[in-house]
Amino acid sequence: MKKDLQIPEVTEVFMAIVKEYNEIFHCDDWNAYIINNKEVDLEMVLVVSKGYDEDQLIETSLLRHKIEKLPAKSFAKVELMQEDVLKLSNFFNVTFFEGNAMFDKKYLFEKGTLKEGALRMIPLLNKKGILVK
Repeated sequence: MKKDLQIPEVTEVFMAIVKEYNEIFHCDDWNAYIINNKEVDLEMVLVVSKGYDEDQLIETSLLRHKIEKLPAKSFAKVELMQEDVLKLSNFFNVTFFEGNAMFDKKYLFEKGTLKEGALRMIPLLNKKGILVK
């Protein structure tokens, strides 16, 4: 039954939204990354994302991403964040396997937090962005 399922707490896996220069289109883009700061690889990483604003009753489509393997101490770009979506609250639900255990965690970038003034250096990425633990 549901009460018998044990899902361990997620540690050392983060989501970040980074502002970076796009060499092809010569503009700044905001991109979402998943960061694996663990000493072990993650397998079958599933990321589901959505933007919303409860006040204005706005909701984006649900986006789904799959990463077969995310090596230890690495990161992967998940998606490009459109300018209009930055004004909304954005959540990322991350599910993955580490060994034989399944892990699941929700990461929330609250409305108004994705802005220039909030950018900080993210060590593993070596880029400026906003990190959610």
